[in-house]
Amino acid sequence: MAAIVGVHGIGKYKYFQAAGTAKGAADTMRAKWDRYLHAGLTGGAPYTGQSYVSEVAYYAHLLRKETPAATKSDLRKMDAESQLVLAAWMKQMGQVGDFAGERLTGLIHRFAEWLLTRLGPHAKDFAEDFCPEVAAYLASADAAARVRARDAVAETIRRNRPQVVIAHSLGSVVTYEALWAYQDLSVELLITLGSPLGMRGVIFERLQPLPQGGRGRCPRGVRRWINIADKDDIAAIPGALKGTFDGVTLDERVNIDWADFHTVRNYLGCGAVNEHLEPFLKG
Repeated sequence: MAAIVGVHGIGKYKYFQAAGTAKGAADTMRAKWDRYLHAGLTGGAPYTGQSYVSEVAYYAHLLRKETPAATKSDLRKMDAESQLVLAAWMKQMGQVGDFAGERLTGLIHRFAEWLLTRLGPHAKDFAEDFCPEVAAYLASADAAARVRARDAVAETIRRNRPQVVIAHSLGSVVTYEALWAYQDLSVELLITLGSPLGMRGVIFERLQPLPQGGRGRCPRGVRRWINIADKDDIAAIPGALKGTFDGVTLDERVNIDWADFHTVRNYLGCGAVNEHLEPFLKG
């Protein structure tokens, strides 16, 4: 069976808090990814300990200044950098024009209400993780958090030499940069799930390497790139990446859950990755 490496998304610092070490957090997440993948691959058959994922690259603790006692930020109490990410993200969702002329704090208050009303508490919780972690990672081209997280993902890929990397959420951004930064890394298949790589004004223009002529490029060491996004995923804007990145093999749109639209559990468990993974799972 081919090696598969996972790269987690936002909101996973809690695993470090519980385990006390990055390895413990990664081990806990790998066990969960195995169960999620098993559900998707078997149509929900009982899980009896099958192993699919060699390792989940863990980096959430590297995005935090406080170790180990960091807590989630309320949207209205986030630092200035996180609020700027939120404002740019709001624009992507078309939620700024409705409140033109209002102060940022007022916009954030209204946006929090909009998230709760339209998409429920999962969306607000997601925003409270997404903005600070994106802000920390993209603070500058050589931000310490960015370099450490990218290097941690690169080292996990180098150690496991996987044929497949599955990168979820912000993990797709870290993986993209890691694969570009280290030319010795290569994978047969990159699967991105709920990826914000193409999000204008928030992530796309700040990628390393910088997009050229308004377009990003598939990392040279990647043979095939499959991108999968839920139709309601507010992190995957745009959901399709072919329009902004050269070398994307296929964009797939799925419908996993209107309220719980971004979790790796639902992405792996919905079966969307099955046909892409199955050739690597034989033998």
